[in-house]
Amino acid sequence: MAERQPLPDKIYYSIGEIARHFGVSTSLIRYWEDEFPHITPRKNGKGDRRYNKADIEKVARIYELIKEKGFTIKGAQGHLVEKTEKLGKFTQTNNVAERLLRIRTFLLELKKDLENI
Repeated sequence: MAERQPLPDKIYYSIGEIARHFGVSTSLIRYWEDEFPHITPRKNGKGDRRYNKADIEKVARIYELIKEKGFTIKGAQGHLVEKTEKLGKFTQTNNVAERLLRIRTFLLELKKDLENI
C-alpha cells in the first residue's frame, strides 16, 4: 500500500483533500457515495462536499475493503451490511446483559433490606 498523504487537523475536508489522502480520484469518491449510502458528507451552499472525521473513517473502511482486500463493490456492500447486523445483535445482547445486571443488583439489595427487617 502506498503511503497516505496526511490530512491537516481541521473539522471539515474537501473531496480533493480526501481523494489525495487515499490516492484516488474525486470521481471515485463520488461513486462510492452513490454505492454506499452511509457516506453522507455535508454540502455547503455551492454544493461542495465537506467531509468530517466520521465520513473519512467510512471512506477508509471502503478503501480498505476494495483497494487493499480486493472486494468487489457488491462484496464490500454485503460485508458492511453483515458487520452492521452483527454489531446490532451485539448491542442488543449487551443491553440485555446490562438490564439483567441491574435487576440482579436490585434483587440483592432488596434481599438485604428484607433480611434487616
